[in-house]
Amino acid sequence: MRFHDKVVIVTGGSKGIGAGCARVFCQEGGLVAIADIDTDAGQQLADEISSAGPGRAICIPCDVRDYGQIEAAIEQTVQHFGRLDCLINNAGWHPPALTVEEMSLEEMEDLFRLNFFSTYAASRCALPHLRKTRGTIVNISSMTAVLGQDQAAAYAATKGAQLSFTKALAIETGPAGVRVNAVLPSNVDTPLMRAWANSLPDPEAAVQRMADLQVFRRLAQPEEIGRVCLFLASDDSSFVTGQGIEVEGGSSLDY
Repeated sequence: MRFHDKVVIVTGGSKGIGAGCARVFCQEGGLVAIADIDTDAGQQLADEISSAGPGRAICIPCDVRDYGQIEAAIEQTVQHFGRLDCLINNAGWHPPALTVEEMSLEEMEDLFRLNFFSTYAASRCALPHLRKTRGTIVNISSMTAVLGQDQAAAYAATKGAQLSFTKALAIETGPAGVRVNAVLPSNVDTPLMRAWANSLPDPEAAVQRMADLQVFRRLAQPEEIGRVCLFLASDDSSFVTGQGIEVEGGSSLDY
């Protein structure tokens, strides 16, 4: 019960890593707001984890490309639960494998709006509430932020922006007791990862190659990332801020 009666909002929380976070926080007694454009999946997950308890969850419609909807989702969360203790900036997308020349500038701008500008906007909207609770922000970045990725330059750049933003914001908010950290997963078994693999010539081989990159020879499960986010949102990490925690199963080892 490390998050008992505390409130977290998870953007893009209906599937993948976001859903893993929602499950873990609810299992630890948290009050969870799932902010997602896919309200059917979000409501189904909210009902499921609320029934399992001991925490409770709601689903709030939110397209994070619309800054007004981000602000409304955060305000609705605070109105419903009475406070805000953690923001998890998880919403994002990995486009199909494309070279820099194949990806248009307009597509790159759209990706930045979804993957990074939403993180900036949500953090900006949440900070007045987080200052009151001395809360936390957890940004879901990626190992591509530090390692790069072939045919994914725009995606890696958005995740690098999240990591740099994490460090700068931690300095700015530290005096108010608000901690800001990032989680950098490697290969996680999510619908988004499967969709990316399906854009390649041999999806099954691609998934196996990604699994083999970890020293455990397997993909991470979303709840494993969620448990790291819980650590960063709880008092267990009270002296940790401005960090990019690499949750990568050893994939960057043995150069």
